[in-house]
Amino acid sequence: MVLLEVFRPDTNPLGQQWLSALVAFIPVLAMLVTLGALRWKAHWAGVFSWAVALVIAVVAFKMPFLMALSTSAEGFLYGLFPIVWILIAAIWMYQLTVVSGRFDDLRKTFFLISDDPRVLGILIAFCFGGLLEALAGFGAPVAIAAAMLIGIGFGKLRAAITALVANTVPVAFGAVGLRCCKPPRPRGWTSRWSPR
Repeated sequence: MVLLEVFRPDTNPLGQQWLSALVAFIPVLAMLVTLGALRWKAHWAGVFSWAVALVIAVVAFKMPFLMALSTSAEGFLYGLFPIVWILIAAIWMYQLTVVSGRFDDLRKTFFLISDDPRVLGILIAFCFGGLLEALAGFGAPVAIAAAMLIGIGFGKLRAAITALVANTVPVAFGAVGLRCCKPPRPRGWTSRWSPR
């Protein structure tokens, strides 16, 4: 048995580019249909979409079965630890502010600034959501900012749209900020990859 098997995926396994893209889109479509049309619970829709993706990877894209399973395990662990861990901490912090009564204080503070929902939407979704994107990321800013907007009187759909639109800028510039804020290199420093 080979532990480190090499697999080079064929981007056009079916001979027609549009058909290969359509087959690769089936797991996404399965998630959308099971969540949106069939109203399955999210964990069951995720398991079903994963099974569809596994079958398509093995059958259509000729990925070795053990490699497909190990890749699935890696994706599960990566989703569990860095992403879910941060989300649980962010939601716990939000729940702490609600239970302790500090969320009501925060809401009153927002209303002291302005009664205009547009201004409050910018403050909460864009400014506070941008701060949450820097601290937590992974969807926590949208979830928490949308909950705060609902708490001050926004409708559910309006709050979700406002939070999602406002979060487009912090998400896009987050990686740029990480790239631009690297510590400066000492003078004369070179690596084996830097041009001489």
